[in-house]
Amino acid sequence: MNAVGIDVSKGWSMVAILRPGGEIVSKPFVVRHLSDEIQSLIELIRSLEGESRIVMEHTGRYYEPVAQQLSNAGLFVSAVNPKLISDFQDEDNSLRKIKSDKADAIKIARYTLDRWQKLKQYSLMDEIRIQLKTMNRQFAFYMKHKTAMKNNLIGILDQTFPGVNTYFDSPAREDGSQKWVDFASTYWHVDCVRKMSLNAFVEHYRKWCCRRKYNFSRSKAEEIHGTAKELVPVLPKDHTTRLIIRQAVEQLNTASQTIEHLRSLMNETAARLPEYPVVMAMKGVGPSLGPQLMAEIGDVTRFTHRGAITAFAGVDPGVNESGDYKQKSVHASKRGSSTLRRTLFLIMDVLIKTRPQDDPVYRFMDKKRAQGKPYYVYMTAGANKFLPIYYGRVKEYLSSLPQ
Repeated sequence: MNAVGIDVSKGWSMVAILRPGGEIVSKPFVVRHLSDEIQSLIELIRSLEGESRIVMEHTGRYYEPVAQQLSNAGLFVSAVNPKLISDFQDEDNSLRKIKSDKADAIKIARYTLDRWQKLKQYSLMDEIRIQLKTMNRQFAFYMKHKTAMKNNLIGILDQTFPGVNTYFDSPAREDGSQKWVDFASTYWHVDCVRKMSLNAFVEHYRKWCCRRKYNFSRSKAEEIHGTAKELVPVLPKDHTTRLIIRQAVEQLNTASQTIEHLRSLMNETAARLPEYPVVMAMKGVGPSLGPQLMAEIGDVTRFTHRGAITAFAGVDPGVNESGDYKQKSVHASKRGSSTLRRTLFLIMDVLIKTRPQDDPVYRFMDKKRAQGKPYYVYMTAGANKFLPIYYGRVKEYLSSLPQ
């Protein structure tokens, strides 16, 4: 038995090799994430007598190049949650707490020996799944920026045209444009509206809607004109103010276009995966949340049972027991993927709003809500019930497909 512990970092890793009884086969050494050095590591492991198993922490995306090359070489590789390594108490009873890459590599090797029979083989995500997950992380990144840019624009407009962002609630188009943003780009100051007579503004607004292909409503135009007369702007209507607003609008539109393009591309990519029709048929899941859910869960066949997928998401209920004491209500573990939990939360929110009476997850949440459970309690409980259903349906469908 050769336990290979790899402490992964960005661009390089620390490797330690141990055998039972604390025998050191190889003291910790550095392997850079270069093809020739990883190949040398592969040859070293192959030259060892007996079975070898490799364990590394799946920290971010740093471990993937090493795990892929080692797995492609036919070696047993297991990527373990860093929390499990952190909680592992090895045989070192020293009171000193040493934190270094060498010590971590040795600790991972000891973990390998201790959990030898329970280690799970690393399964490579295919290229489509890797692309989908990468796009989803980019999607989340740009969504944060869009929110910041939207709040920035609203903050500026509150000084020139207060409340203009509330005039329209039309959803974003496929190109990312929104009616209130386009309106603010043209009518960026209250004086752009109230300096015109009512009939002149109505006609100007009608032509603007026709040119931008938005629905025109005379009553809405009259409402905007009447409100503009009562507003008090802070910034003057001049070239500098107009330039500031136009730049903020342009930045927001660019982020929105990127998000909508990513949303469309993610749906096209997810449609190439075999479980796509099953996932899209589930209540609360649409062309936006479906690909996000598939991206974060990945291949369900890597989970050994239903409880494993809820633990991966961190929505499994915790346990607090001691002797005769047993706490009835315990917070969810929240030790899994925070991105997946956010996606599940959005799906539960859709179920609450759409109220599909034939969906077991919604009925379960509605029951908890009727019992007076707090918002986050029944939302988390719904996610905990949703995941096993997802696991069962997708795994059953995949097993029915040709090999």
